[in-house]
Amino acid sequence: MNTPEWLKPGIYGALVGAAFVGIVGFSWGGWVTGGTSNDRAMAMSRDNVVASMVPVCLDMAQSDPARADKLATIRAASTYQRRDALMTSGWATMPGTEVPDREIAQACLAALDVDGSPVRPEGAVDEG
Repeated sequence: MNTPEWLKPGIYGALVGAAFVGIVGFSWGGWVTGGTSNDRAMAMSRDNVVASMVPVCLDMAQSDPARADKLATIRAASTYQRRDALMTSGWATMPGTEVPDREIAQACLAALDVDGSPVRPEGAVDEG
């Protein structure tokens, strides 16, 4: 069987073009595999769950009768041990669970602002 002489370069061109499109698509085009997509979706859903639980943690901290003592304990802890101190306080243990969550504790700690940054007066103007 005789094949046209344009067929061989055409097939090579199609193969090289497909490889080029694949490389460019995965490198710069934003294409991802199913596994990467699943990993990103799981991370995003975990971040959203943590963000939705921070108000619960803050409410538990606000309504705790021993709030002042626990905040003093958290403030007294070194910076890298504050998350563990907040977990010990029980504020990072969500209703229906038995153990505190480290990520929720970290987010709650950031929202609590335990360092007590000074509150700006209402009439203050930002000159920066």
